Amino acid sequence: MNRKEKIIYKGKEYKADGLIFDVDGTIWDSTGVVTEAWNNALADTGFDTRVTADRLKGLFGLPMIDIMRDILPGVEEPRLRHFEEVCNEYEKNYILERSGEPYRHIAETIKALSEQMPVIIVSNCQAGYIELMMDHLKLREYVTDFVCPDYTGKLKADNILLMAEKHGLKYPVYIGDTQMDADACKKADVPIIFCRYGFGTVEEPDAVIDKPEDLLKILGMK
Repeated sequence: MNRKEKIIYKGKEYKADGLIFDVDGTIWDSTGVVTEAWNNALADTGFDTRVTADRLKGLFGLPMIDIMRDILPGVEEPRLRHFEEVCNEYEKNYILERSGEPYRHIAETIKALSEQMPVIIVSNCQAGYIELMMDHLKLREYVTDFVCPDYTGKLKADNILLMAEKHGLKYPVYIGDTQMDADACKKADVPIIFCRYGFGTVEEPDAVIDKPEDLLKILGMK
C-alpha cells in the first residue's frame, strides 16, 4: 500500500477542518503496562487465564466489556463486572505510575496541528484513560475535547458524530490504526487516516501515515 499524500474521500480531495484521534496504536502504546495490570487483576480475582501484549493489541478498539468477554468467555455477568472494576483500578494505577510509550514526535505533531484546527480524542476506552494519557504526554492544552463510552453511553461512531456536531465540524477526519476504527468511520461517514505504525490494518484507508509527523504534510502544513 503506497502512502497517500492527501486525503481522498469518495473520490475527491478532502480538506479537514478538525482532527479526531484514537489513542492506542495512534498516540501511544500502553500494552506492556496494561498487560501486566490485567494479568495481576486476573490473578487477584481468581482467574487462571493470562493475556499477552499481542493479544491485547488485537482487541484494543473494542469496548472494554467486550475485550473482557473475549478473554473470559462464558464467565457469568456479575463476576465479569467485578473483574472489570478490579481491572480498571489496576490499569489506572499502573498507567498513573509508569505511563505508556508515546510514538515519536506525536506530542509535537499534535501541538502543531492544534494551532490550525481543533484536535479531539475519541476512544472506546474506560473513563479516566484519556486523561491519564494527556497528562503523561502533556497534551491537555492542545486537545479541544475528548470522549469515551463511559461519558456518553455511545460507542466510537456515535461519539465521532457527537464531537463533530458539538464543535461545528463540517469536515472532520479520524486518525486511527485498525479496521474497527475504519468501520466506525464508515458508519459516521468520515474519512480515516490510517496509522500504519499502529496495531492493525485498514483495508481501504482514505490516507496513510507511517509516522505521526506525516500528518502535517497530508494536511498541507508542511
